[in-house]
Amino acid sequence: MRTGRAGVREARARLSHLIRDVQRGGQWVITQHGKPIARLVPVGEESLSLEERIRRLEEAGVLEPLGQAPHPLPPPLPLGKNLAQRWLREDRDR
Repeated sequence: MRTGRAGVREARARLSHLIRDVQRGGQWVITQHGKPIARLVPVGEESLSLEERIRRLEEAGVLEPLGQAPHPLPPPLPLGKNLAQRWLREDRDR
């Protein structure tokens, strides 16, 4: 996780930039006269409402909204004869 530092004046002038960076997983320490006074961090998922977490999963394409036809599954990968069974056996033997 990236952590940046910004003075109060700089943070005020670049707040939109700092927020976009935090949305991408960054963190910012806000300083006053070189001393840390605040931290700008992403909101933890556990503090979001259930509806907000579901909305974010829908936006990310992890969930499909109710009432919509599901996306069709891609066709299976073409595998050689007994290849899937061999991979499964090798994985189990490890």
